[in-house]
Amino acid sequence: MTDSLPSHAEARVPEDVHCVWGLHGLQAVLPHADVIVVVDVLSFSTTVDVAVSRGAIIYSWRWKDESAQPFADSIGAVLAGPRGSTRYSLSPCSFLDAEAGAKVVLPSPNGATLSPATGNVPTFAACLRNARTTACAAEAAGRRIGVVAAGELWPDHAHVHPHALRPALEDWLGAGAVVAALAGSRSPEAQAAAEAWEAARSSIEERLLACTSGRELVEIGYARDVALAAEYEVSTTTPRLVDGAYGA
Repeated sequence: MTDSLPSHAEARVPEDVHCVWGLHGLQAVLPHADVIVVVDVLSFSTTVDVAVSRGAIIYSWRWKDESAQPFADSIGAVLAGPRGSTRYSLSPCSFLDAEAGAKVVLPSPNGATLSPATGNVPTFAACLRNARTTACAAEAAGRRIGVVAAGELWPDHAHVHPHALRPALEDWLGAGAVVAALAGSRSPEAQAAAEAWEAARSSIEERLLACTSGRELVEIGYARDVALAAEYEVSTTTPRLVDGAYGA
């Protein structure tokens, strides 16, 4: 008689909580996850939190997809545009006065592109503002939780593929804030993210303003977006993705 061996999946993912980067990381953890938490601090997840907390409904949509406007028209929604060009945009500040019941299609290259890829797995959008609240909601939905730091995309430089992932400090820290609030066993990567969050927590706004994504927003006049995104646990909203839309 021989001892039975664990399945390949069991051997690879024994912990309850995993932290991964971007679309490829999501695809790797998805088959083993009961719940997915998408973290895109600057700015998709923060914008979703602000919008949903005011009663708006946010439809995630792939970035620069020409079908976004026809889709928005078909459901009677507004299509968000570039910062400063339309009422609603990826700027979380643009939703501070959102009307309850407003339907907005919000494209983004990171969080909004990841969200539809989670399939039928329960999915939440988390940021620093609602990290602990969202962690509680995720635990209520399932034991095995994949926390996905969205990251950014490199610009179209000559020696960098324009669609290659750029790890983003703000998303690593946001993911760490979620992981730190979860009770399950952690993968080494999840533990490292939680430790990074604890180390940065006391100076989080300064770090977000100084990181690459934060500097980019400050340079185009959106320092207030960064400050709003740096507010920790000020929201009790838990945006959940249902039929392609985030709502309360």
